[in-house]
Amino acid sequence: MLAWLYQAAAQETRFFRISGPAATSITAFNTDGTLVWNNTQKAGNYIIQTVGSLPGGTNWVCYVQIPGVAGLNTNVVVSFNPPAGMTLIPAGSFTMGDALDNEADAVPVGVTVSAFFMDVNLVSYGQWQSVYDWAVNHGYGFSHAGAGKAANHPVQTVDWFDCVKWSNARSQMEGLTPAYYSDAGLTKWFTNGEPAVYVNWTNHGYRLPTEAEWEKAARGGLIGQRFPWGNLIGESQANYEGNTNNFSYDLGPNGYNATYAGGQYPPYTSPVGSFAANGYGLYDMAGNVYEWCWDWYGTPYAGGNDPHGPVNGSNRVLRGGSWGAYANHLCCAYRSAGLNQTNTGSAVGFRCLREY
Repeated sequence: MLAWLYQAAAQETRFFRISGPAATSITAFNTDGTLVWNNTQKAGNYIIQTVGSLPGGTNWVCYVQIPGVAGLNTNVVVSFNPPAGMTLIPAGSFTMGDALDNEADAVPVGVTVSAFFMDVNLVSYGQWQSVYDWAVNHGYGFSHAGAGKAANHPVQTVDWFDCVKWSNARSQMEGLTPAYYSDAGLTKWFTNGEPAVYVNWTNHGYRLPTEAEWEKAARGGLIGQRFPWGNLIGESQANYEGNTNNFSYDLGPNGYNATYAGGQYPPYTSPVGSFAANGYGLYDMAGNVYEWCWDWYGTPYAGGNDPHGPVNGSNRVLRGGSWGAYANHLCCAYRSAGLNQTNTGSAVGFRCLREY
């Protein structure tokens, strides 16, 4: 019998893992009966990849047919394989903000976010350059070329607009529909200038996280903790500037992280992924470089279902702290009032996410 699997845009490449009952084969069809994929295995896990132009150039629906199973098969479980270099952040509710350190703009609020994929690492300088080089040869214009201490260090000195355009270019390079547009009608992809930016939240292209998505990801599934790993911090856990005199939860030592505070200044960045990952498999969610978010800064935070922040503002939010920040800026709940979206900094970078 047939079990509904997924509806997607034409010419979209998607990966699926299907866990189901024992079967000699699983076959996937379009609604017009066109075979999408077929494989014969003993049972268990299957991967479907759809590529190229799909029938009719319109939306399609893929079904799974499992021989020998009567009725609608409710035992089939479908999930996407994370794209390379990303991990799945599960849907769910959590408390955004906390009352641990009396942060006036991080008053706890209930938030529910949908599932999404997030880069496990900050965008490295080498990764930035690869997409940037493609983008400038395909009609994109950036305000800043970006910089980095080395190819495996995070990119920095990029403004918010640069990161948004780069995300669109990365999407196009991989055959995905970009998320960002330069018009409210969502007809023109954002590639140049610094106009108002609009988002199609349902597109599967890369984009910056909202504050709520960022904090959900940073917490790594922990509840009520300051940092992605617990309530205390030391230089073996993150790249930041120690200050044990002002923060009782800072184990230090004082000053910049000795492992990375040498040579070129600024920045004292560390190679991406130098410290242990959090519970979701994400690196550098605290320290190294601040991360641009989609949201305008505003208080109080609204909470609710998949919030996108205020409709306007002066600055875009930065999260996560940096190599030159004190421990309080590395707390999961800390909300930096950020920078104007045209500003850059040697301690500011970003990472991307994609819709699930």
